[in-house]
Amino acid sequence: MASFPPRVNEKEIDGSYFAWSQGHRTVKLVPWSQCLKNFLLHGTKNITNSSSLRLSRQNSDGGQKNKPREHIIDCGDIVWSLAFGSSVPEKQSRCVNIEWHRFRFGQDQLLLATGLNNGRIKIWDVYTGKLLLNLVDHTEVVRDLTFAPDGSLILVSASRDKTLRVWDLKDDGNMMKVLRGHQNWVYSCAFSPDSSMLCSVGASKAVVAAILV
Repeated sequence: MASFPPRVNEKEIDGSYFAWSQGHRTVKLVPWSQCLKNFLLHGTKNITNSSSLRLSRQNSDGGQKNKPREHIIDCGDIVWSLAFGSSVPEKQSRCVNIEWHRFRFGQDQLLLATGLNNGRIKIWDVYTGKLLLNLVDHTEVVRDLTFAPDGSLILVSASRDKTLRVWDLKDDGNMMKVLRGHQNWVYSCAFSPDSSMLCSVGASKAVVAAILV
């Protein structure tokens, strides 16, 4: 029986979450404040006072309506990759509102993209656990996902079908480009800090760089 490595990802913004999958069809989303609280309760004596104060602030801010909650998401197939995306550029500390064709983003909106064994990519609202988009175009396993760090909600997927695909989530998940160049499976991909370039790594030690703007 084939074994699938666990996939872990986390996003450091206000109301941050920790996402975890053991390679099965489910993903567990846990508020980072809850992870930290459990860590404190189950024992370490080396936590600074500032961490404890930060946790207290997170637990006391806002009412129940805005309180982050744990979710278990059934993705419908084996999960190979995870990525968080936000409309907030990583270099900015403030949040902005972005309107989709079908969805309206609130402050601190956070998305989770899951890459599946059947080639599909599912986009979830982290705060509600609801499925927002189902992206279908890859023909093989989606091995890696990455969001542009500029807050544009541009998603890039890397697949065993030897391609990378560029998706615009602000345009209802429209696929903008298909990037070819790898002769074998594509394992991973990453943006440059200014989101202008993409680098990908594949089988046979192949590395491909592409200019996106």
